[in-house]
Amino acid sequence: MTGETLVTEMPSLSKLYVNAAASAAKSRLIRTAPVLALPARAVEVRGVRADLAKVTEFAHLMGEPARDVLPSGYLHALVFPVAMSVMVQDGFPLPLLGMIHLRNQVEHFAPVLFTDELCVRAWARELTGHRSGTQVQIVAEIHNADGTELLWRGVSTYLAKGVYLPGLDKPTTAAVREDFVPPAPTAQWRLGIDTGRAYAAVSGDFNPIHLSVLSAKALGQRRSIAHGMYAAARVLATVPQSKPNSFSWDISFASPVYLPATVSLDVVDHRTADGVWLSSEFTAWNARSARKYFSGTVAAGCP
Repeated sequence: MTGETLVTEMPSLSKLYVNAAASAAKSRLIRTAPVLALPARAVEVRGVRADLAKVTEFAHLMGEPARDVLPSGYLHALVFPVAMSVMVQDGFPLPLLGMIHLRNQVEHFAPVLFTDELCVRAWARELTGHRSGTQVQIVAEIHNADGTELLWRGVSTYLAKGVYLPGLDKPTTAAVREDFVPPAPTAQWRLGIDTGRAYAAVSGDFNPIHLSVLSAKALGQRRSIAHGMYAAARVLATVPQSKPNSFSWDISFASPVYLPATVSLDVVDHRTADGVWLSSEFTAWNARSARKYFSGTVAAGCP
C-alpha cells in the first residue's frame, strides 16, 4: 500500500452492492483490458461504534446471550462495509458480486466492548491464480479510537470463480481431495431456506447469492447458499462457551451450504489436565451426503 483513503463515515452496504451491480453491467457493455494489480490504497473509518440493537439481534440469531464483549462474528460484520469499500475501488480487478468465501483467519488481541469507539482499516493483498479462477485476500483491522492499539485482525480469502486474469499462474495440478469419513456428530443444525436472509438482516451482507434461488442462479449458483460467516459465527457462539481475552480462529470452506440444509457438526476440545481450555477443532458436513462443508480451529492466544 502506497496511499490511504480516509473515510469519514461507515459506507452503506446497500449502496456498495448497487455500485457493484452497476460496475458489473458496465463492464459487460464496455470491454476493457483487465487490471492485473490491486489498488494501493487502504480504506479507513474512524469513530465506529457498534449498533446495540444489531448486536442483540446478531447474538439471538446465533443462539447466545448479548454480552458487553462483542461477538467475533459481529466484529466481522462490523468491518465488512469497509472491506467491501476496498473491493469496489476503481482498479479492483475482480467482480464483487458472486465472490465465494474460501477462508477466514482471525486474531483477537483484546476484548472489544459495545461501548468502545473504534478505528477500522482494510486493504487488499495476495492476488493469485486459483484452479477455479482468481483469489484475493482482504485484511481488516480494528484499532482503538486513535488507532494506537490493535484489537482485532481478520484475513478473508475470496474466490472469483471463473475469472482468470492473464499473467497470473494457476495451479497445474488439481488439489488432492482427502477422503472424508464423518465422525459421530456432537450437534446438528437445521437451516431453512430463509437462513441467508435472516443473516443479511443482522449483518447487512445482502450478497444476492445468499438471498433467494433466483438471485443465486443469476450469479451462477444452483440455489442460495448460507453465508460463510453465518456458519463461522454460529460455531464461535459456543466454541468455547467462555473465551479468553486473547484468542484466534481459522475456518476453511470446502463446499457451499445450499439452502435448506441439515448440517452435522463435530467439535473436539483440548484442555489441560486441570480442565483449562486450550483449543477446539470443528468439522461440519452434509448430514445426508457426508460432503464436508467446512472445518477449522479455535485456540487460546494469538499466533
